[in-house]
Amino acid sequence: MPKTDSSAQPASNRRSYNSPRRRASAEDTRRAVLDAATELFTTRGWSATGMRDIARRAEVSVETVYATAGTKTDLLLRVIDVALVGDAEPIPVSARAEFLALGIGELADRAGAAADLLTAQFGRVALLERTLAHAAAADPDLAVRQRALHERRRVNFRQAAALVLGREPDPDLVDGLWAVGSPDVYLLLVENSGWTPQRYRDWIADAILRLLGPDPRTAVDTPPRHD
Repeated sequence: MPKTDSSAQPASNRRSYNSPRRRASAEDTRRAVLDAATELFTTRGWSATGMRDIARRAEVSVETVYATAGTKTDLLLRVIDVALVGDAEPIPVSARAEFLALGIGELADRAGAAADLLTAQFGRVALLERTLAHAAAADPDLAVRQRALHERRRVNFRQAAALVLGREPDPDLVDGLWAVGSPDVYLLLVENSGWTPQRYRDWIADAILRLLGPDPRTAVDTPPRHD
């Protein structure tokens, strides 16, 4: 009867034993690629950043960058998506705690929560959005995808306004909030005018309140005067 090697393990067990390590390695690689792309797209811009540059910064092969993120366009849009929410978890903005905070408290509290959300987002994503704008100016396909990103953000503003108000907002209000709460305005004030993020936060909170108008839940009807 043949002897059995007790040290040998079935192939399925070996795969199971190694798979957590492989998954961790894949996640580390993905994180390194995204971090490298975020840094280079932010500091160098679109034209001066190549996939080989990203591979060198991430310390991986160019083939690994393509396998991890797809094309250069795909990679830029991916890092923008991650920067918008602050992580790579597949949780939409509308389901996150900082977004749901827009429906809590008085109107001023809700406007403040919106200002906190925008300030945090733009601190991560505004420069990447500028890179996207420069790239889209010379790339029709990227321009189409930029417009889709802008429309998705407008939907987010409508959802946010509905949460703050407790009702569906008027389209003009959504457009006003979308315009004021844009990354371009953030960069004009923080980067060009030298504002601190805190000053921007206070300004955008006040701007949101002005656009929203008085809180209908606390407004008191004034009886007509009889002179």
